[in-house]
Amino acid sequence: MPKARITDEEALAFHIDPTPGKFEVTPSVPMTTQRDLSLAYSPGVAVPCERIAAEPATAYDYTNKGNLVAVISNGTAVLGLGNLGALGSKPVMEGKAVLFKRFADVNSIDIELDTEDPDKFIEAVRLMGPTFGGINLEDIKAPECFIIEQKLKEEMDIPVFHDDQHGTAVICAAGLINALHLSGKQIEDVKIVLNGAGAAGIACIELLKSMGARHENCIVCDTKGVIYQGRTEGMNQWKSAHAVNTDLRTLEEAMEGADVFLGVSVKGAVTQEMVQAMADNPVIFAMANPDPEITPEDAHEVRPDAIVATGRSDYPNQVNNVLGFPYLFRGALDIHARAINDEMKIACAEALAELAREDVPDEVAMAYGKKLTFGRDYIIPTPFDPRLIHVIPPAVAKAGMNTGVARRPIIDMDAYELTLKSRMDPTASILRGITARARQAQSTMIFAEGDDPQVLRAAVQYQRNGFGRALVVGREDDVKRKLEAEGLADAVRELRVVNAANTQHLSTYKDFLYERLQRHGFDQHDIHRLAARDRHVFASLMLAHGHGDGLVTGATRKSAHVLELINHVFDAKASDGAVGITALLVKGRIVLIADTLVHEWPESEDLANIAEAAARVARGLGLDPRVAFVSFSTFGYPVSERAEKMHDAPDILAQRGVDFEFDGEMTADVALNEEIMAQYPFCKLSGPANILVMPARHSSSISVKMMQELAGATVIGPILSGTGKPIQICSSASTANDILNMAMLAACKIG
Repeated sequence: MPKARITDEEALAFHIDPTPGKFEVTPSVPMTTQRDLSLAYSPGVAVPCERIAAEPATAYDYTNKGNLVAVISNGTAVLGLGNLGALGSKPVMEGKAVLFKRFADVNSIDIELDTEDPDKFIEAVRLMGPTFGGINLEDIKAPECFIIEQKLKEEMDIPVFHDDQHGTAVICAAGLINALHLSGKQIEDVKIVLNGAGAAGIACIELLKSMGARHENCIVCDTKGVIYQGRTEGMNQWKSAHAVNTDLRTLEEAMEGADVFLGVSVKGAVTQEMVQAMADNPVIFAMANPDPEITPEDAHEVRPDAIVATGRSDYPNQVNNVLGFPYLFRGALDIHARAINDEMKIACAEALAELAREDVPDEVAMAYGKKLTFGRDYIIPTPFDPRLIHVIPPAVAKAGMNTGVARRPIIDMDAYELTLKSRMDPTASILRGITARARQAQSTMIFAEGDDPQVLRAAVQYQRNGFGRALVVGREDDVKRKLEAEGLADAVRELRVVNAANTQHLSTYKDFLYERLQRHGFDQHDIHRLAARDRHVFASLMLAHGHGDGLVTGATRKSAHVLELINHVFDAKASDGAVGITALLVKGRIVLIADTLVHEWPESEDLANIAEAAARVARGLGLDPRVAFVSFSTFGYPVSERAEKMHDAPDILAQRGVDFEFDGEMTADVALNEEIMAQYPFCKLSGPANILVMPARHSSSISVKMMQELAGATVIGPILSGTGKPIQICSSASTANDILNMAMLAACKIG
């Protein structure tokens, strides 16, 4: 499978569009009336101020302190880029902040301090203590990072955590627990070799020792070789703590008979000869980024019995910090912890290891395009496992409570786990699943409108992201000119441009089209004009003849007109079973609206068909379908002829014996609000509906547009279902990202 390629231009565009940076601050309380302002600020704000001054612990009740983490750096060790300075580190710190929000619903703000003086840095962070519930230190060079973290831990009464050290250590420990389990070895018995005595390396070996690894069994190496007792060159107090009494002097000598290799060093530091010299069933964690100390292929070539992990997402067993820090802080914040201690880190590692040994949910398998099972190629959970949010924080919280760092212990752990589940945004995992499945499918995608810059951008992204091949329908000179105007001149050679003039299949296309349309008022001249000059028809003909796997169109024309053109080639009318379903993603929910494209005024049987099509799409997205037939009336009141078909459609589904939940007719608030739905205990839905079947196309279209404009909903669709081939029609206001989403849906054959 081709690896995704990210260009400088795309990376910069991502950070500037739609607004500069990666996050914004939005209020969590109403701020519309004078009364709201009086409560939020003066005079109402005086009341919680006085309460907090009298009882400081209530700051966790009346402010956002209890769910706010600062990501702080001075930019002296930014990724693998070195000392870029405080300002140069800001994009990374913003990125870390959004990871906190995405994976654990922790609010986070980035702070870049323009100093390399550890004392000034420490003082600045210490003075900000009242603001935050936790401090995440990031990208600070060694040995200053050790000094800064230790001093802040001593002086602050909130968790201070240097993720470059401990995040890597926790995930490494989790993977090692399972690797040793599979190898039949105990941590107290194994010989461990660490290469790389920087922040992450020292933290890894310290955590493993606290878990039972013996000091004399742990050999630490740096660029000067083995750190042994009596060595003076290149030493400091943190390295000296791990010096051992040994005659070994080089990494090569240390690897002889080693059970475990941990690498946080540089590409190519480990040779096949070193791996060959290791003990039976060796464990190799080559975590250098972006390229490991030795690749899994090279390691397995000489040692098929090796268990190998890296820091890369394109190999099995990725040691990824995002599995740790969001959930460590989530658990620590929820007990108002004074610190994150070793016991909490070990609890996190053990919970991750245990999770990897459990059956993997179908939604994760769907996202990765394969069944994941505990074993040599799956010893660490994937970052997108939805169970992480409700499995890891409780383990961390329990450890914090047991070790006395909790200010406010959790009494009802079951209720706590339920609240954690509700924090997870299901839309993110759904989109991730679509992305992974599209990459697995490797579909050749036809982009019909090669004259549109947004379409061209989407086509380039489709190909560069490794989803498959992009075919663009257009004129070569026009495509070249527009790509250059968009700053994508280097993509000219990447895309294949297809048109009537350069295809060898035009006569076949015309014969096929004439056969379909000759009795519908189309003569040979009309057929030539459609096949050779209309890009929507030409692209549809390509798809019909297997010259592409999916089709994306509609970005430059009204969807109804595009659908009419597609109907020249495919049977995509209401009478043919075609249905248009639009997905709305808003406030962590996904709701499908049907029919938004095909049926102008569906009757009861049509509505039942639409519901079945929508249920298929929902399952394709990884949702368990719950269908509500919506109207202005609820379960028969008020009585109206216009609501009658919505009342009858559920009976038709019942007669068909469908295997998904449905009910109606009901108003939209009953369908979507669990509390209002509870007023109708006879309702057959087990929870809020995720599919709304609308009475007519105009009502569905109005609903989608209102949600998009007033609620800021992300709109995907309409997803065209029932045509027999993957065809997706974008809206004419689509961005390049919207078009790319539609291409991925087509690649996944959702519909």
